[in-house]
Amino acid sequence: MTKKLALLALLPLFIACKQPKKEYNADMLVKNATVYTVDSAFTTKEAFVVNGGKIVAVGKADSLEKIYLAREVVDAQGKAVYPGFIDAHTHFYRYGMSLNEVHLEGTKSWDEILDSVQTYAGRNADGWIIGRGWDQNDWQTKQFPDKAKLDSLYPMRPVILTRVDGHAAIANQAALNIAGVKPGQKIDGGTVETINNKLSGILVDNAVGLVTRKIPDPTDVQVQAALLDAQRNCFAVGLTTVDDCGLDYPMINVIADLQHKKALKMRMYVMLSDNEANINYLFKRGVYKTPGLNVRSFKVYADGALGSRGACLIHDYSDRKGWKGFLLSSQKHFEDVAQRIAAKGFQMCTHAIGDSANRTILKIYAGALKGKNDRRWRVEHAQVIAPEDFKYFGENNIVPSVQPTHATSDMGWAGERLGAGRLKGAYAYKQLLQQNGWLPLGTDFPVENINPIYTFYSATERKDLSGNPAKGFQKENALSRVEALRGMTIWAARSNFEETEKGSIEVGKYADFVILDNDIMKAKGADLPHVKVLKTYVNGEKVYEKK
Repeated sequence: MTKKLALLALLPLFIACKQPKKEYNADMLVKNATVYTVDSAFTTKEAFVVNGGKIVAVGKADSLEKIYLAREVVDAQGKAVYPGFIDAHTHFYRYGMSLNEVHLEGTKSWDEILDSVQTYAGRNADGWIIGRGWDQNDWQTKQFPDKAKLDSLYPMRPVILTRVDGHAAIANQAALNIAGVKPGQKIDGGTVETINNKLSGILVDNAVGLVTRKIPDPTDVQVQAALLDAQRNCFAVGLTTVDDCGLDYPMINVIADLQHKKALKMRMYVMLSDNEANINYLFKRGVYKTPGLNVRSFKVYADGALGSRGACLIHDYSDRKGWKGFLLSSQKHFEDVAQRIAAKGFQMCTHAIGDSANRTILKIYAGALKGKNDRRWRVEHAQVIAPEDFKYFGENNIVPSVQPTHATSDMGWAGERLGAGRLKGAYAYKQLLQQNGWLPLGTDFPVENINPIYTFYSATERKDLSGNPAKGFQKENALSRVEALRGMTIWAARSNFEETEKGSIEVGKYADFVILDNDIMKAKGADLPHVKVLKTYVNGEKVYEKK
Protein backbone atom coordinates (compact mmCIF):
# COMPACT_ATOMS: atom_id res chain seq x y z
CA MET A 1 0.00 0.00 0.00
CA THR A 2 2.81 2.36 0.85
CA LYS A 3 4.48 1.58 -2.52
CA LYS A 4 1.26 2.40 -4.39
CA LEU A 5 0.89 5.73 -2.60
CA ALA A 6 4.47 6.63 -3.53
CA LEU A 7 3.79 5.91 -7.21
CA LEU A 8 0.61 8.00 -7.11
CA ALA A 9 2.57 10.89 -5.62
CA LEU A 10 5.07 10.81 -8.51
CA LEU A 11 2.36 10.60 -11.21
CA PRO A 12 1.80 14.42 -11.56
CA LEU A 13 5.51 14.90 -12.20
CA PHE A 14 5.46 12.38 -15.06
CA ILE A 15 2.39 14.05 -16.57
CA ALA A 16 3.98 17.51 -16.29
CA CYS A 17 7.12 16.30 -18.06
CA LYS A 18 5.06 15.05 -20.99
CA GLN A 19 3.07 18.31 -21.41
CA PRO A 20 4.32 20.57 -24.27
CA LYS A 21 6.58 23.39 -23.06
CA LYS A 22 5.42 26.94 -23.87
CA GLU A 23 7.77 28.74 -26.27
CA TYR A 24 8.21 32.48 -26.75
CA ASN A 25 6.87 33.70 -30.07
CA ALA A 26 7.44 37.43 -29.53
CA ASP A 27 10.12 39.69 -28.11
CA MET A 28 7.88 42.24 -26.41
CA LEU A 29 4.33 43.03 -25.45
CA VAL A 30 3.45 46.64 -24.64
CA LYS A 31 0.17 46.84 -22.74
CA ASN A 32 -1.93 48.99 -20.42
CA ALA A 33 -1.30 51.98 -22.67
CA THR A 34 -3.10 54.58 -24.74
CA VAL A 35 -1.43 53.81 -28.04
CA TYR A 36 -1.73 56.57 -30.62
CA THR A 37 -1.14 54.50 -33.72
CA VAL A 38 -1.23 57.52 -36.09
CA ASP A 39 -2.66 55.22 -38.74
CA SER A 40 -4.89 56.60 -41.49
CA ALA A 41 -7.90 56.70 -39.15
CA PHE A 42 -5.85 57.99 -36.18
CA THR A 43 -7.06 55.11 -34.03
CA THR A 44 -5.99 54.43 -30.46
CA LYS A 45 -5.30 50.96 -29.09
CA GLU A 46 -4.20 49.55 -25.75
CA ALA A 47 -1.43 47.12 -26.68
CA PHE A 48 0.93 45.94 -29.39
CA VAL A 49 3.44 43.15 -29.96
CA VAL A 50 7.03 43.44 -31.19
CA ASN A 51 9.14 40.71 -32.74
CA GLY A 52 12.39 40.96 -34.64
CA GLY A 53 12.41 44.74 -34.28
CA LYS A 54 9.03 45.18 -35.96
CA ILE A 55 5.43 45.48 -34.87
CA VAL A 56 3.58 42.23 -35.50
CA ALA A 57 0.19 42.89 -33.88
CA VAL A 58 -1.84 45.79 -32.47
CA GLY A 59 -5.01 45.51 -30.43
CA LYS A 60 -6.31 44.55 -26.98
CA ALA A 61 -3.94 43.04 -24.45
CA ASP A 62 -6.16 40.10 -23.48
CA SER A 63 -6.55 39.07 -27.12
CA LEU A 64 -2.87 39.46 -27.91
CA GLU A 65 -1.81 37.52 -24.81
CA LYS A 66 -3.79 34.51 -26.03
CA ILE A 67 -1.69 34.42 -29.18
CA TYR A 68 1.71 35.72 -28.12
CA LEU A 69 4.08 34.80 -25.33
CA ALA A 70 6.58 37.64 -25.09
CA ARG A 71 10.02 37.55 -23.54
CA GLU A 72 9.46 41.05 -22.18
CA VAL A 73 6.25 42.73 -21.07
CA VAL A 74 6.23 46.52 -20.88
CA ASP A 75 3.46 47.77 -18.63
CA ALA A 76 2.89 51.39 -19.69
CA GLN A 77 0.81 51.96 -16.54
CA GLY A 78 -1.83 53.87 -18.44
CA LYS A 79 0.61 56.27 -20.11
CA ALA A 80 0.36 57.43 -23.71
CA VAL A 81 2.54 55.78 -26.34
CA TYR A 82 3.35 57.38 -29.69
CA PRO A 83 5.37 56.46 -32.77
CA GLY A 84 8.97 57.55 -32.40
CA PHE A 85 9.27 61.23 -33.19
CA ILE A 86 10.90 62.21 -36.48
CA ASP A 87 12.60 65.58 -36.89
CA ALA A 88 12.38 66.45 -40.59
CA HIS A 89 15.02 69.19 -40.47
CA THR A 90 18.09 69.11 -38.24
CA HIS A 91 21.82 69.59 -38.27
CA PHE A 92 22.43 66.52 -36.14
CA TYR A 93 26.18 66.18 -36.66
CA ARG A 94 26.72 69.94 -36.34
CA TYR A 95 24.73 69.87 -33.08
CA GLY A 96 26.96 67.11 -31.74
CA MET A 97 30.07 69.13 -32.56
CA SER A 98 28.59 72.21 -30.91
CA LEU A 99 28.28 70.42 -27.57
CA ASN A 100 32.02 70.93 -27.09
CA GLU A 101 32.05 74.57 -28.20
CA VAL A 102 31.09 77.86 -26.54
CA HIS A 103 27.35 77.87 -25.83
CA LEU A 104 25.89 81.30 -26.58
CA GLU A 105 22.18 80.50 -26.75
CA GLY A 106 20.07 82.91 -24.72
CA THR A 107 22.84 85.47 -24.16
CA LYS A 108 21.41 88.97 -23.69
CA SER A 109 24.40 91.17 -24.56
CA TRP A 110 27.81 91.25 -26.21
CA ASP A 111 29.44 91.52 -22.77
CA GLU A 112 27.71 88.33 -21.70
CA ILE A 113 29.06 86.61 -24.80
CA LEU A 114 32.58 87.78 -24.00
CA ASP A 115 32.23 86.38 -20.47
CA SER A 116 31.18 83.00 -21.90
CA VAL A 117 34.11 83.00 -24.31
CA GLN A 118 36.59 83.75 -21.54
CA THR A 119 35.18 80.98 -19.35
CA TYR A 120 35.51 78.52 -22.23
CA ALA A 121 39.03 79.71 -23.07
CA GLY A 122 40.06 79.21 -19.47
CA ARG A 123 39.10 75.53 -19.70
CA ASN A 124 40.41 75.03 -23.25
CA ALA A 125 43.83 76.59 -23.57
CA ASP A 126 44.69 75.71 -27.17
CA GLY A 127 43.28 75.90 -30.66
CA TRP A 128 40.45 77.86 -32.20
CA ILE A 129 37.70 79.26 -30.02
CA ILE A 130 34.43 78.35 -31.74
CA GLY A 131 30.98 79.26 -30.50
CA ARG A 132 27.42 79.46 -31.71
CA GLY A 133 24.01 80.71 -30.66
CA TRP A 134 24.05 84.49 -30.22
CA ASP A 135 21.18 86.60 -31.53
CA GLN A 136 21.48 90.37 -31.52
CA ASN A 137 17.69 90.60 -31.74
CA ASP A 138 17.57 89.46 -28.10
CA TRP A 139 19.83 92.31 -26.94
CA GLN A 140 18.81 95.75 -25.73
CA THR A 141 20.95 97.19 -28.53
CA LYS A 142 19.83 95.16 -31.54
CA GLN A 143 22.92 95.80 -33.65
CA PHE A 144 25.71 93.52 -34.79
CA PRO A 145 28.75 93.77 -32.46
CA ASP A 146 32.29 94.54 -33.61
CA LYS A 147 35.46 92.60 -32.95
CA ALA A 148 37.47 95.20 -30.99
CA LYS A 149 37.13 93.51 -27.59
CA LEU A 150 37.77 90.07 -29.09
CA ASP A 151 40.96 91.41 -30.63
CA SER A 152 42.16 92.80 -27.31
CA LEU A 153 41.39 89.58 -25.45
CA TYR A 154 42.77 87.22 -28.11
CA PRO A 155 45.27 88.99 -30.35
CA MET A 156 46.88 85.71 -31.48
CA ARG A 157 44.25 83.03 -30.92
CA PRO A 158 41.58 82.74 -33.68
CA VAL A 159 37.96 83.15 -32.61
CA ILE A 160 34.74 82.74 -34.61
CA LEU A 161 31.29 82.98 -33.03
CA THR A 162 28.36 82.07 -35.26
CA ARG A 163 24.91 83.58 -34.99
CA VAL A 164 22.07 81.28 -33.89
CA ASP A 165 20.85 80.71 -37.46
CA GLY A 166 24.31 79.86 -38.80
CA HIS A 167 24.01 82.57 -41.46
CA ALA A 168 26.23 85.21 -39.83
CA ALA A 169 29.28 85.20 -37.60
CA ILE A 170 31.80 87.47 -35.92
CA ALA A 171 35.50 86.66 -36.20
CA ASN A 172 38.47 88.30 -34.55
CA GLN A 173 41.42 89.69 -36.50
CA ALA A 174 43.53 86.59 -35.86
CA ALA A 175 40.91 84.42 -37.60
CA LEU A 176 40.45 86.95 -40.41
CA ASN A 177 44.22 87.03 -40.98
CA ILE A 178 44.37 83.26 -41.29
CA ALA A 179 41.58 83.43 -43.89
CA GLY A 180 43.14 86.38 -45.69
CA VAL A 181 39.99 88.48 -45.43
CA LYS A 182 40.50 92.11 -46.44
CA PRO A 183 38.43 95.29 -45.91
CA GLY A 184 35.97 95.86 -48.71
CA GLN A 185 36.29 92.28 -49.98
CA LYS A 186 33.38 91.20 -52.18
CA ILE A 187 31.85 87.74 -52.31
CA ASP A 188 28.78 86.52 -54.16
CA GLY A 189 25.94 85.65 -51.82
CA GLY A 190 27.60 87.12 -48.78
CA THR A 191 28.87 90.23 -47.02
CA VAL A 192 32.20 91.11 -45.44
CA GLU A 193 31.17 94.05 -43.28
CA THR A 194 33.56 96.97 -43.61
CA ILE A 195 33.11 100.23 -41.69
CA ASN A 196 35.40 103.20 -42.36
CA ASN A 197 37.62 100.89 -44.40
CA LYS A 198 38.09 98.56 -41.41
CA LEU A 199 36.78 95.06 -40.86
CA SER A 200 34.12 94.92 -38.15
CA GLY A 201 34.47 91.14 -37.91
CA ILE A 202 30.90 90.52 -39.10
CA LEU A 203 30.52 88.00 -41.91
CA VAL A 204 27.15 87.17 -43.47
CA ASP A 205 26.18 83.99 -45.35
CA ASN A 206 28.82 82.90 -47.91
CA ALA A 207 31.39 85.18 -46.27
CA VAL A 208 31.30 83.00 -43.14
CA GLY A 209 32.87 80.18 -45.14
CA LEU A 210 35.95 82.26 -45.83
CA VAL A 211 36.93 81.70 -42.20
CA THR A 212 35.30 78.39 -41.31
CA ARG A 213 37.13 76.65 -44.17
CA LYS A 214 40.38 77.44 -42.34
CA ILE A 215 39.36 75.66 -39.14
CA PRO A 216 41.30 72.37 -38.84
CA ASP A 217 39.23 69.27 -39.57
CA PRO A 218 38.10 67.33 -36.50
CA THR A 219 39.72 63.98 -35.81
CA ASP A 220 37.87 60.72 -36.46
CA VAL A 221 37.45 60.34 -32.71
CA GLN A 222 35.86 63.79 -32.44
CA VAL A 223 33.49 63.12 -35.34
CA GLN A 224 32.30 59.84 -33.87
CA ALA A 225 31.94 61.36 -30.41
CA ALA A 226 29.82 64.18 -31.85
CA LEU A 227 27.41 61.75 -33.49
CA LEU A 228 27.07 59.65 -30.33
CA ASP A 229 26.68 62.69 -28.07
CA ALA A 230 23.94 64.04 -30.32
CA GLN A 231 22.24 60.64 -30.32
CA ARG A 232 22.20 60.46 -26.52
CA ASN A 233 20.47 63.82 -26.17
CA CYS A 234 18.02 63.16 -28.99
CA PHE A 235 16.90 59.82 -27.60
CA ALA A 236 16.20 61.59 -24.30
CA VAL A 237 13.59 63.77 -26.03
CA GLY A 238 11.96 60.94 -27.97
CA LEU A 239 13.57 61.34 -31.38
CA THR A 240 14.15 58.10 -33.27
CA THR A 241 14.82 59.50 -36.77
CA VAL A 242 16.53 62.75 -37.75
CA ASP A 243 17.00 64.41 -41.13
CA ASP A 244 20.52 65.82 -41.24
CA CYS A 245 20.34 68.62 -43.77
CA GLY A 246 23.60 69.28 -45.53
CA LEU A 247 26.47 66.82 -45.04
CA ASP A 248 29.34 65.88 -47.36
CA TYR A 249 29.56 62.38 -48.75
CA PRO A 250 32.55 61.14 -46.63
CA MET A 251 30.23 61.30 -43.61
CA ILE A 252 28.10 58.53 -45.13
CA ASN A 253 30.75 55.90 -44.45
CA VAL A 254 31.30 57.21 -40.90
CA ILE A 255 27.59 56.98 -40.10
CA ALA A 256 27.17 53.60 -41.79
CA ASP A 257 30.18 52.16 -39.92
CA LEU A 258 28.89 53.34 -36.53
CA GLN A 259 25.47 51.92 -37.31
CA HIS A 260 26.98 48.61 -38.42
CA LYS A 261 28.81 48.44 -35.09
CA LYS A 262 25.45 49.14 -33.39
CA ALA A 263 26.91 52.17 -31.64
CA LEU A 264 24.79 54.64 -33.61
CA LYS A 265 21.17 53.50 -33.37
CA MET A 266 19.54 56.75 -34.42
CA ARG A 267 17.93 56.40 -37.83
CA MET A 268 19.16 59.10 -40.20
CA TYR A 269 17.90 60.65 -43.41
CA VAL A 270 20.85 62.51 -44.88
CA MET A 271 20.76 65.30 -47.44
CA LEU A 272 24.05 65.94 -49.21
CA SER A 273 25.08 69.56 -49.62
CA ASP A 274 24.92 71.16 -53.04
CA ASN A 275 28.45 70.81 -54.39
CA GLU A 276 29.96 68.96 -57.32
CA ALA A 277 31.75 66.30 -55.28
CA ASN A 278 28.53 65.29 -53.50
CA ILE A 279 26.51 65.37 -56.73
CA ASN A 280 29.04 63.15 -58.50
CA TYR A 281 29.10 60.73 -55.56
CA LEU A 282 25.35 60.18 -55.40
CA PHE A 283 24.83 60.22 -59.17
CA LYS A 284 27.46 57.49 -59.52
CA ARG A 285 26.46 55.41 -56.51
CA GLY A 286 22.70 55.82 -56.52
CA VAL A 287 20.37 55.82 -53.52
CA TYR A 288 22.04 54.57 -50.34
CA LYS A 289 19.43 52.80 -48.23
CA THR A 290 19.69 50.64 -45.11
CA PRO A 291 17.26 50.29 -42.18
CA GLY A 292 19.15 53.05 -40.37
CA LEU A 293 20.40 55.30 -43.18
CA ASN A 294 18.73 56.82 -46.23
CA VAL A 295 20.67 59.04 -48.67
CA ARG A 296 18.71 60.14 -51.72
CA SER A 297 18.49 63.92 -51.64
CA PHE A 298 20.43 67.15 -52.01
CA LYS A 299 20.28 70.21 -49.78
CA VAL A 300 20.43 73.43 -51.79
CA TYR A 301 20.71 76.91 -50.28
CA ALA A 302 18.69 79.74 -51.85
CA ASP A 303 19.20 82.58 -49.36
CA GLY A 304 20.19 83.45 -45.81
CA ALA A 305 18.15 84.13 -42.68
CA LEU A 306 15.67 86.82 -41.74
CA GLY A 307 17.37 87.60 -38.43
CA SER A 308 20.64 88.58 -40.12
CA ARG A 309 18.81 90.22 -43.06
CA GLY A 310 20.24 87.71 -45.49
CA ALA A 311 16.83 86.39 -46.51
CA CYS A 312 15.99 87.48 -50.06
CA LEU A 313 12.84 89.64 -50.18
CA ILE A 314 10.80 90.95 -53.10
CA HIS A 315 10.64 94.42 -51.54
CA ASP A 316 12.94 96.25 -49.13
CA TYR A 317 13.26 95.22 -45.51
CA SER A 318 10.88 97.36 -43.48
CA ASP A 319 13.70 98.21 -41.06
CA ARG A 320 16.43 98.76 -43.69
CA LYS A 321 15.44 100.77 -46.72
CA GLY A 322 17.30 99.98 -49.92
CA TRP A 323 18.10 96.43 -48.81
CA LYS A 324 16.36 93.27 -50.03
CA GLY A 325 18.89 90.60 -49.03
CA PHE A 326 20.31 88.29 -51.70
CA LEU A 327 20.39 84.83 -53.24
CA LEU A 328 23.39 82.72 -52.29
CA SER A 329 23.92 81.56 -55.88
CA SER A 330 22.76 82.69 -59.30
CA GLN A 331 19.31 81.75 -60.52
CA LYS A 332 21.00 79.81 -63.33
CA HIS A 333 22.79 77.67 -60.76
CA PHE A 334 19.50 76.69 -59.14
CA GLU A 335 17.94 75.98 -62.53
CA ASP A 336 20.85 73.79 -63.61
CA VAL A 337 20.92 71.86 -60.33
CA ALA A 338 17.16 71.27 -60.46
CA GLN A 339 17.32 69.91 -64.00
CA ARG A 340 20.23 67.60 -63.15
CA ILE A 341 18.56 66.26 -60.00
CA ALA A 342 15.24 65.79 -61.79
CA ALA A 343 16.90 63.88 -64.62
CA LYS A 344 18.51 61.45 -62.17
CA GLY A 345 15.36 60.99 -60.06
CA PHE A 346 16.72 62.28 -56.77
CA GLN A 347 15.02 64.58 -54.27
CA MET A 348 15.79 68.30 -54.10
CA CYS A 349 15.43 70.10 -50.77
CA THR A 350 16.07 73.84 -50.85
CA HIS A 351 16.50 76.29 -47.98
CA ALA A 352 14.31 79.32 -48.75
CA ILE A 353 13.38 82.00 -46.22
CA GLY A 354 12.46 85.24 -47.99
CA ASP A 355 9.47 85.65 -50.30
CA SER A 356 11.75 86.35 -53.28
CA ALA A 357 13.85 83.24 -52.59
CA ASN A 358 10.71 81.14 -52.21
CA ARG A 359 9.23 82.52 -55.42
CA THR A 360 12.44 81.81 -57.33
CA ILE A 361 12.72 78.23 -56.08
CA LEU A 362 9.00 77.48 -56.45
CA LYS A 363 9.04 78.57 -60.08
CA ILE A 364 12.19 76.56 -60.79
CA TYR A 365 10.65 73.51 -59.12
CA ALA A 366 7.47 73.97 -61.15
CA GLY A 367 9.50 74.05 -64.35
CA ALA A 368 11.29 70.82 -63.46
CA LEU A 369 8.35 68.93 -61.94
CA LYS A 370 5.73 70.05 -64.49
CA GLY A 371 2.60 69.67 -62.37
CA LYS A 372 1.31 66.86 -60.18
CA ASN A 373 3.92 64.27 -59.21
CA ASP A 374 5.26 62.14 -56.37
CA ARG A 375 8.84 63.40 -56.38
CA ARG A 376 8.42 65.01 -52.94
CA TRP A 377 10.75 67.92 -53.61
CA ARG A 378 10.92 70.02 -50.49
CA VAL A 379 11.25 73.69 -49.64
CA GLU A 380 13.01 73.85 -46.29
CA HIS A 381 11.54 76.56 -44.02
CA ALA A 382 9.12 78.09 -46.60
CA GLN A 383 9.16 80.95 -44.15
CA VAL A 384 7.84 84.02 -45.98
CA ILE A 385 5.48 83.41 -48.91
CA ALA A 386 3.84 86.05 -51.09
CA PRO A 387 0.05 85.48 -51.22
CA GLU A 388 0.07 84.66 -54.92
CA ASP A 389 2.81 82.04 -54.54
CA PHE A 390 1.17 79.54 -52.16
CA LYS A 391 -0.48 77.86 -55.15
CA TYR A 392 2.84 76.54 -56.46
CA PHE A 393 3.03 74.06 -53.58
CA GLY A 394 -0.30 72.44 -54.40
CA GLU A 395 -0.06 72.63 -58.18
CA ASN A 396 3.30 70.82 -58.19
CA ASN A 397 3.07 68.74 -55.00
CA ILE A 398 5.99 70.66 -53.52
CA VAL A 399 6.46 69.79 -49.85
CA PRO A 400 6.82 72.68 -47.37
CA SER A 401 9.14 71.46 -44.61
CA VAL A 402 8.60 73.81 -41.67
CA GLN A 403 9.88 74.37 -38.15
CA PRO A 404 7.17 75.72 -35.81
CA THR A 405 9.58 76.99 -33.14
CA HIS A 406 10.98 79.45 -35.68
CA ALA A 407 7.65 81.27 -35.55
CA THR A 408 7.67 81.68 -31.79
CA SER A 409 11.39 82.53 -31.70
CA ASP A 410 11.10 85.18 -34.42
CA MET A 411 7.71 86.70 -33.61
CA GLY A 412 9.16 89.45 -31.41
CA TRP A 413 11.09 91.07 -34.25
CA ALA A 414 9.86 89.50 -37.52
CA GLY A 415 7.26 92.24 -37.93
CA GLU A 416 10.00 94.86 -37.84
CA ARG A 417 11.79 93.11 -40.70
CA LEU A 418 8.70 92.43 -42.81
CA GLY A 419 5.96 94.88 -41.88
CA ALA A 420 2.42 93.85 -40.97
CA GLY A 421 1.35 92.98 -44.51
CA ARG A 422 4.15 90.54 -45.33
CA LEU A 423 4.04 89.06 -41.84
CA LYS A 424 0.64 87.54 -42.64
CA GLY A 425 2.29 85.29 -45.20
CA ALA A 426 5.09 84.27 -42.85
CA TYR A 427 5.15 81.11 -40.69
CA ALA A 428 1.78 80.32 -42.33
CA TYR A 429 1.69 76.62 -41.51
CA LYS A 430 -2.06 76.12 -41.84
CA GLN A 431 -2.07 77.76 -45.26
CA LEU A 432 0.84 75.57 -46.32
CA LEU A 433 -0.86 72.45 -44.96
CA GLN A 434 -3.91 73.15 -47.10
CA GLN A 435 -1.87 72.99 -50.29
CA ASN A 436 -1.15 69.24 -50.21
CA GLY A 437 -2.99 68.09 -47.10
CA TRP A 438 0.22 67.18 -45.26
CA LEU A 439 3.50 68.74 -44.19
CA PRO A 440 6.53 67.55 -42.20
CA LEU A 441 7.67 69.32 -39.04
CA GLY A 442 11.15 69.80 -37.62
CA THR A 443 13.25 72.05 -35.41
CA ASP A 444 16.36 73.05 -37.39
CA PHE A 445 18.41 72.29 -34.27
CA PRO A 446 20.86 73.56 -33.09
CA VAL A 447 19.20 76.77 -34.33
CA GLU A 448 16.29 75.81 -32.05
CA ASN A 449 16.03 73.42 -29.12
CA ILE A 450 16.15 69.71 -30.03
CA ASN A 451 12.93 68.90 -28.11
CA PRO A 452 10.08 67.81 -30.44
CA ILE A 453 7.56 68.54 -27.68
CA TYR A 454 8.40 72.21 -28.18
CA THR A 455 7.63 71.72 -31.88
CA PHE A 456 4.23 70.32 -30.94
CA TYR A 457 3.58 73.15 -28.51
CA SER A 458 4.62 75.92 -30.91
CA ALA A 459 2.62 74.41 -33.76
CA THR A 460 -0.60 74.11 -31.79
CA GLU A 461 -0.42 76.97 -29.27
CA ARG A 462 1.73 79.44 -31.25
CA LYS A 463 3.29 80.67 -27.99
CA ASP A 464 6.80 80.81 -26.59
CA LEU A 465 7.87 78.90 -23.49
CA SER A 466 6.75 81.79 -21.30
CA GLY A 467 3.21 81.45 -22.64
CA ASN A 468 3.32 84.60 -24.77
CA PRO A 469 1.43 86.02 -26.50
CA ALA A 470 -1.64 85.14 -24.47
CA LYS A 471 -3.82 84.58 -27.55
CA GLY A 472 -1.08 83.03 -29.66
CA PHE A 473 0.93 84.44 -32.57
CA GLN A 474 -1.18 84.59 -35.76
CA LYS A 475 -3.28 81.80 -34.28
CA GLU A 476 -5.15 81.33 -37.55
CA ASN A 477 -2.08 79.41 -38.73
CA ALA A 478 -1.95 77.06 -35.73
CA LEU A 479 -2.16 73.34 -36.43
CA SER A 480 -4.53 70.98 -34.64
CA ARG A 481 -2.97 68.46 -32.28
CA VAL A 482 -3.70 65.63 -34.69
CA GLU A 483 -2.00 67.55 -37.50
CA ALA A 484 0.99 68.39 -35.35
CA LEU A 485 1.48 64.77 -34.25
CA ARG A 486 1.18 63.58 -37.83
CA GLY A 487 3.70 66.25 -38.84
CA MET A 488 6.35 64.86 -36.50
CA THR A 489 5.64 61.19 -37.25
CA ILE A 490 3.93 59.86 -40.40
CA TRP A 491 4.15 63.06 -42.49
CA ALA A 492 7.82 63.47 -41.63
CA ALA A 493 8.35 59.84 -42.66
CA ARG A 494 6.48 60.50 -45.90
CA SER A 495 8.72 63.47 -46.73
CA ASN A 496 11.60 60.95 -46.57
CA PHE A 497 9.86 58.25 -48.67
CA GLU A 498 9.70 56.11 -45.52
CA GLU A 499 6.00 56.07 -44.63
CA THR A 500 5.72 52.31 -45.25
CA GLU A 501 8.36 51.50 -42.65
CA LYS A 502 7.98 54.06 -39.85
CA GLY A 503 5.92 56.98 -38.57
CA SER A 504 3.02 54.97 -37.14
CA ILE A 505 2.43 51.99 -34.87
CA GLU A 506 1.15 49.52 -37.42
CA VAL A 507 1.90 45.90 -38.33
CA GLY A 508 5.07 45.55 -40.38
CA LYS A 509 6.67 48.82 -39.30
CA TYR A 510 9.78 49.30 -37.19
CA ALA A 511 9.14 49.20 -33.47
CA ASP A 512 10.20 52.80 -32.87
CA PHE A 513 8.06 54.32 -30.13
CA VAL A 514 8.09 56.64 -27.16
CA ILE A 515 6.28 56.71 -23.81
CA LEU A 516 5.54 60.14 -22.27
CA ASP A 517 4.64 61.10 -18.72
CA ASN A 518 1.63 63.14 -19.91
CA ASP A 519 -0.64 62.75 -22.91
CA ILE A 520 0.11 65.59 -25.33
CA MET A 521 -3.19 64.98 -27.09
CA LYS A 522 -5.13 65.80 -23.92
CA ALA A 523 -2.86 67.90 -21.68
CA LYS A 524 -3.58 71.59 -21.11
CA GLY A 525 -1.73 73.81 -23.55
CA ALA A 526 0.29 75.45 -20.80
CA ASP A 527 1.46 72.03 -19.59
CA LEU A 528 2.82 70.86 -22.95
CA PRO A 529 6.36 72.30 -22.60
CA HIS A 530 6.77 70.39 -19.34
CA VAL A 531 5.95 66.94 -20.75
CA LYS A 532 8.86 64.52 -20.42
CA VAL A 533 9.89 61.33 -22.14
CA LEU A 534 9.83 58.27 -19.91
CA LYS A 535 11.21 55.74 -22.41
CA THR A 536 12.36 55.69 -26.01
CA TYR A 537 12.59 52.53 -28.13
CA VAL A 538 14.25 51.95 -31.49
CA ASN A 539 13.74 48.63 -33.24
CA GLY A 540 12.12 47.32 -30.09
CA GLU A 541 15.23 48.12 -28.04
CA LYS A 542 15.06 50.55 -25.14
CA VAL A 543 17.57 53.30 -25.91
CA TYR A 544 16.53 55.76 -23.20
CA GLU A 545 14.81 55.65 -19.82
CA LYS A 546 14.21 58.62 -17.55
CA LYS A 547 16.07 58.24 -14.28
